[in-house]
Amino acid sequence: MRANPDRPAVRPYRASRAHMNNQSPTTDHQSPALHGVMAEFTQPEQLLSAAQRAYAAGYRKLDAYTPYSVEGLAEAIGFCKTRVPLVTLIGGIIGALTAYVMQWYSAARDYPLNVGGRPLHSWPAFVPITFELTVLFAALAAFIGMLWMNGLPRPYHPVFNAPEFKLASQTRFFLCIEANDPRFNIDEARQFLQGLNPINVSEVEK
Repeated sequence: MRANPDRPAVRPYRASRAHMNNQSPTTDHQSPALHGVMAEFTQPEQLLSAAQRAYAAGYRKLDAYTPYSVEGLAEAIGFCKTRVPLVTLIGGIIGALTAYVMQWYSAARDYPLNVGGRPLHSWPAFVPITFELTVLFAALAAFIGMLWMNGLPRPYHPVFNAPEFKLASQTRFFLCIEANDPRFNIDEARQFLQGLNPINVSEVEK
């Protein structure tokens, strides 16, 4: 998928004399913003090893793309914690309080009925609805929280511009060092990824 079909969105890296001298070459327009540098692998073991080495080298803004789950990959790129369980817990608590308060207010305050001398605030009768809304709110919170924290839905992403990225859902494995990494340097990042023996390394434009 390309953002602009009239021109390639990913161009091979070529160091110019002006770049080597930390000067901008004379052009009529500015170069496109860079999302990062991406390496392409054919085996999940290669990707896992590359991710571990990249993290050990000090890179923290990493992302990996695979056609299926690779065990240990999330931990290799430093993704060890998620707030989804906390969001789910908060959703469940809100659901429980909503159900209980709603039943208590309607039975004991807004429209009290004395049935056989039973107490108006009969909490055992409130348990089933409280349980149901706890589960419902927790499930909705988990679903919405997961989408939100993953930035979804997102119809476009810069990595779609990478060569052969469509194979990320089929047979290829990709590792991207993002340009917003504190220690990112395009020359060093490209050289580092090339040292991991990928089949291709490319710059990915935004």
